[in-house]
Amino acid sequence: MQARRRVRRSAVFAGIASLAAIGLLAGCTSDGSEGEEPTAGQGSTSEENQEAGDTVVIGWSGPEVNHGWLGSISSAAIETAEGFDDVELRQAEGTNDANQQIAAVEQFINEGVDVIVMLPTDGAALTPVALEAMAAGIPVVNVDREFSDPDASRVTILGDNYGMGVAAGQHICEQMEGVEDAVIGEIAGIDSLPLTQDRSQGFEEALAECDLDVDARVATDFTVAGGEEETTKLLAANDHFDAIWNHDDDQGIGVLAAIDNAGRDEFILVGGAGSQNMMDEIRDPESVVEATIIYPYTQAADGIELARLLAQGKSMSDLSSAGVPRRIVLDAPVVTADNVDEYYDQAFQS
Repeated sequence: MQARRRVRRSAVFAGIASLAAIGLLAGCTSDGSEGEEPTAGQGSTSEENQEAGDTVVIGWSGPEVNHGWLGSISSAAIETAEGFDDVELRQAEGTNDANQQIAAVEQFINEGVDVIVMLPTDGAALTPVALEAMAAGIPVVNVDREFSDPDASRVTILGDNYGMGVAAGQHICEQMEGVEDAVIGEIAGIDSLPLTQDRSQGFEEALAECDLDVDARVATDFTVAGGEEETTKLLAANDHFDAIWNHDDDQGIGVLAAIDNAGRDEFILVGGAGSQNMMDEIRDPESVVEATIIYPYTQAADGIELARLLAQGKSMSDLSSAGVPRRIVLDAPVVTADNVDEYYDQAFQS
């Protein structure tokens, strides 16, 4: 092993010496003068990005707008597109039917749009048509629910679902310090979605770091009715909790209704997504809601901006590297009474 390491080290030093020699030669021109040094910051600036360019036709497709977060993500995308004189947005009707969304994306392909921004109703089901678009030379920007093949998109913009679960778990660990044998509940979203699985995995692993685990769990569907129904069952089956994490603030309206109906207030509730409704609850010292974890509704708006840059050959500003990154994962901060004012005006309404 020692000999092998010495050989590798010698090879590395030899390579460095060779590169240095090449660099010295390349640094001089034929007349002996030094050539230009390479510089960082080869991308476009934020000012250059704001300048109007060739018109970009963007196809936008997302699920049916059936609650606040999806409504906000869609309206933010439309508002962002309207803010650019050089963007023409073609919006497909929102649907939770994968086949209908596939048909809408195929129409975008047939129309020859410049870029497609898509929040798939189901990432795996929409992967083949996204691959079809990429093969046709139309870049795809994947938002929120990830495709099952990385080649199905040029750019992927995600909320940090795993990090969201970790943040919820770590926060509950902090709040449960000094509580013996704390009983933890979890109200998940749609269990078949990878994003829900990631949130639950992050939550479980964070709790394990402080020797806690999930004692009771239900899964619902991100709706108010589903949140109320499943929380009613959870509370009926368990007479005590110390903390509960609810994955989604939209279904959280139903969750709170079930809690009120059951007359329960012995636990703290941590929400997910960051709605103004939950932030109002955080501000109320009588509410069980103690915190919420941000899941940005601006993902599709970011997708529109990056789609425009892609089509115009520009770069994401504030990076030294040219071009647009292939993958962006947004932050998942915890909102409590201590910092709720910082996030309130940026939050969505359920």
